[in-house]
Amino acid sequence: MAIFRIHYHRVLLVLALCLCSAGVSAQGIAKGADVSWLNQQAANNPPQVFRDAAGNTTDFIKLFKDVGGNAIRLRVWVNPSGGWNDGRDTLDKAKRAAAQGMRIMIDFHYSDSWADPGKQTKPAAWAGHSVAQLNTDVYSHTQGILKYLKDNGITVTWVQVGNEINSGMLWNEGKTPNFANLGQFINSGYNATKAVYPNAKVIVHLANGYDNANFRWFFDNLRSAGGKWDVIGMSHYPPVGSWQDYNNRLDTNLRDMITRYGSDVVVAEVGMDWQQAATTRAMLTNLLSRSNAINGSHSKQVLGVFYWEPNAYPGWQGYTMGAVNNNGQLTEALQAF
Repeated sequence: MAIFRIHYHRVLLVLALCLCSAGVSAQGIAKGADVSWLNQQAANNPPQVFRDAAGNTTDFIKLFKDVGGNAIRLRVWVNPSGGWNDGRDTLDKAKRAAAQGMRIMIDFHYSDSWADPGKQTKPAAWAGHSVAQLNTDVYSHTQGILKYLKDNGITVTWVQVGNEINSGMLWNEGKTPNFANLGQFINSGYNATKAVYPNAKVIVHLANGYDNANFRWFFDNLRSAGGKWDVIGMSHYPPVGSWQDYNNRLDTNLRDMITRYGSDVVVAEVGMDWQQAATTRAMLTNLLSRSNAINGSHSKQVLGVFYWEPNAYPGWQGYTMGAVNNNGQLTEALQAF
């Protein structure tokens, strides 16, 4: 009997090591949400509150956990108007996420406001800086925010260096096709992350996860420029009427990124029309099934799927792809988790 127990524990240890080496933690694939608007919603007049199915007011992160969520993504801006998404705001939300047992992703925009393929504006305080100074800026900002979180008891699992940087970041110095500069900026964020959280995985994130040709062009050039990353991140906002085709194309790209670059991958953003909750649920169910199929046949993995701002009331800030109704209750979309 004692021998059986020894062998049993050895088997458990081997299984745990296999999970870690494969890139997916013992908690399984991350079923995540970016909830960066939460504090701003609470400060709204009137405040936007969230309710369970019985109509009782509750915390959104708890609601999300109750439907299977296990990870939270938070964006960081350098010097934002109003303070939303700065270090203090991020820490507050990170503490709430940690209290619910969530893994945490930090998404650095390296801007004072939104950064995406159409705009990658340098922070005002960095305007006019040389490439060398911008490298220092990226390193100092990344290290400073992460150290602040770590010093306050937060464990960060993933760090995203730039947001939807198909066209580069820190324009114009880091705008594509200047991969020499862009690679330096990414490496500054990568190195700063590892200095604070050596085990955190660093993500380089692009929009349009269905566009395999663009991903190949970007990462071939970034690799040639000496850029470093651990994970390739993708945004995925499929049209309601053709989500099956877009999921097929995303699946092809996920598999290709794993094979071509030997990288883990993550769907860092996903969303669809809040009024089409049943269709959104079907899309997410299909996406998670495909992700698990990939993970069963590849050494590198799909680490997670993150819904973007499911907490957004319909039309909040012009966004219509949340997963709550006008009463602050979850639609059926996230039942896929």
